Amino acid sequence: MRITTWAEYGLIVSLHLARRLGEPPVAARHLADHERLPADYVEQILLKLRRAGLVESERGARGGYRLSRKPADVTVRDVVLAAEDSTFVVSCDVRPIDEDRCGPEASCAIRPVWRALQQRVDEFLQGISLADLLREEDAVEELVSLTARP
Repeated sequence: MRITTWAEYGLIVSLHLARRLGEPPVAARHLADHERLPADYVEQILLKLRRAGLVESERGARGGYRLSRKPADVTVRDVVLAAEDSTFVVSCDVRPIDEDRCGPEASCAIRPVWRALQQRVDEFLQGISLADLLREEDAVEELVSLTARP
């Protein structure tokens, strides 16, 4: 599994909007400048987040973006899915090496390992909300250690 720039920036943008809960919408350019992120990336990420229903936008001179739900109702998994379309790619499902080894009828002892890992990753990310990430790093670290336990 590899966390890409899309997922990382998606979380930064989402956290910025979560911190602004109850404030007027923020322009994408202002958000990009404040977070020191490329404006083009931020625009694209906001579009993905809007399509996923995580943010809403307002047009006009005072328009911009805001979180569409409470930070406690948006999980890290939600943001990663919106930014990436998946949280963990099981390669044999999306890019099979060959049909004999990876086809639906083939027996592969590795595939169940990747699928179980994908499920664990999804469950872990689903257990952490933007509200959790608004805390200090020590508190998040403690939460993550509790969430990571089987």
